[in-house]
This record gives sequence, C-alpha cells and structure tokens, in this order.
Amino acid sequence: MNHVLVSPDSAGWTYCGLTVFTLAPGESREVATGSAETLVLPLSGGCTVTVDDHVFDVTGRPSVFSATTDFVYLPRDATAQVSSVDGAKLALPSAVCERRLPARHVPAADTPVELRGAGRCSRQVNNFCTPAAFEADKLIACEVLTPGGNWSSYPPHKHDEVGEHECELEEIYYFEVAGGGMGYQRVYGTEERPIDVLTEVRTDDVVLIPHGWHGPSMATPGYDLYYLNVMAGPGTERQWLISDDPAHGWIRETWESEQLDERLPFYR
Repeated sequence: MNHVLVSPDSAGWTYCGLTVFTLAPGESREVATGSAETLVLPLSGGCTVTVDDHVFDVTGRPSVFSATTDFVYLPRDATAQVSSVDGAKLALPSAVCERRLPARHVPAADTPVELRGAGRCSRQVNNFCTPAAFEADKLIACEVLTPGGNWSSYPPHKHDEVGEHECELEEIYYFEVAGGGMGYQRVYGTEERPIDVLTEVRTDDVVLIPHGWHGPSMATPGYDLYYLNVMAGPGTERQWLISDDPAHGWIRETWESEQLDERLPFYR
C-alpha cells in the first residue's frame, strides 16, 4: 500500500523524491532506483533488503517516536527486493545523482542524535544521512521530533547559496503525528519568489519546498510531531546551506536563558 509517492516529475523539480509504503506480513516489493540513490528507512517494523548480491536484515523499530533505526543505502541503477516477515511501513527518500556508490547497511547506533534549541523551540534531530554522518552523492536526509506544543524548523530558514556558486536545495517534509493529532507547517518563499502556505499536517502528509524561507513546523499541544526531511540540489558538494531569515534570527539568542525541554530526548 502506497502512502506517499513524490518524484521529481510529480514535484516539478530535478532531484528529490520520496516513497512511503506499507508491506503486509510476508509481502515483498521490487524497488528499481533508476537514476536516484535511495534509502530504505523503516518508520515501523523491519524488513530484509536484497541488492547487488547482498542480503541486509533491517531490524527497524516499533515507531518513529520510539527509537532511531538502521537503514539500507541503495545505489542508483539498482534493483532491490524488499520483504517483511511481520509487516513494515517504509520510507524511501531518494535523490537523482551521478556517482554509483556501494550498497550499505547502517546500524541504528551510527545515527548521531542532536538536541537543538531550548524552551518551546526544543526538538530532537536524528542526523542519519547528513553530510557529516553518512556518505552519499546528493541526498541529505534527517528526522526531526518535536514535543507537543513546541516549534521546530525555527527560526525560519532557507537552504541556498547565491553568488559565484549558486545552489538551491529542493526539500520534502513528510509528517507523522502521534495519537492521531495534527500539526502545522509554514512556507513563505522570498520577496522575489513568494510562497504562501500555512497548512495543517497529519500522518502521511507531505509539504514540498522548492525554494525560499520555511518554518516554523508547529506541534499542537498534546501531539508530538515527527517529520522526515529529504533534500538535494545541483551543488558538487553536499551542504546544508542554511541561513536564517534575518527578521527572525534573533530568536536564537533567547535560547541562552532557557532550558532544554525536559521531555527530550525521546529515546531514553
């Protein structure tokens, strides 16, 4: 069962893609990566991935709110078989790329967990596929968990570099919300290319960010918020290229006098 299917063609851009699907117990699915490097990332449950004469057993996790997870990197121009004995919900973040890197299994223990912000801006970031944590050609991906009532992706920011080496990252936000609740996402672009989005998000919703300022992501009181960020762009180096909206960057200074939310980390 497909929950999400975003391709560069459907998004109207060049690099980023995301598929989220559920495997029933005993079910398998063939995954052809084509021109995109692709991850097999369990959101719940575990699976077995067979690719390039490798068989990877992926333990997975009960849910995105309970633990980090191991995952598998699939190279471009590969065909993989993904199966699950007990059933699983899987995310496949992807990015069109040039290099064909080897298939790999990455243990959950290798994911750096970062606690970011303070007070009502406290959140947890799982940097499983960021430039400093994992080698890929184009793909950047991380998970963010925000306790109910808090704001993340804040201050609002963008991912680009304008100048001699102009580069702009495409970005996908995929959401899950604990307890059947809702959250909200803001995207407003730039003065030159404005975007006007303030939308309610629930489990399996996605928000596409082709360019410009975005944030905050708002977790409503009582409902913890998870989102998976998938990013890629034309640069020769994988870089976050983060810059705060100068109208709101001062918010960071207020964190010096606040404490981290005591509900963090999620995984104790």
